Amino acid sequence: MSNKGSGVFIGGLMLGTAIGTLTGLLIAPRKGRETRKLLQKSANAIPEVAEDLSTSLHIQADRIYHHTRLNLGETIERLQLAIAAGVDASQREKQTLKQENNLENVDSLTQP
Repeated sequence: MSNKGSGVFIGGLMLGTAIGTLTGLLIAPRKGRETRKLLQKSANAIPEVAEDLSTSLHIQADRIYHHTRLNLGETIERLQLAIAAGVDASQREKQTLKQENNLENVDSLTQP
């Protein structure tokens, strides 16, 4: 699974868990006092869930950042090599054309 996909999955999993828990508590056949206690426990757990989600997203963002920097460095290096090869090929072709042009000039001077 990609880094982006796993971060989205974890966030969705946590959100789905919270919504499912709340829905289950509200429709469960319990006394009002028991339901309120469970809701209180769930409400108290929200900051911890939010912090876990934040930590997970931060870790995923760091992975993506470092992966992107690595790929960017490799891409720049390949681009520099391609440019250098293009410059070399251009200079060789220029020399070849100059030599051909000089030969044509010499041929035209020697022909009556």
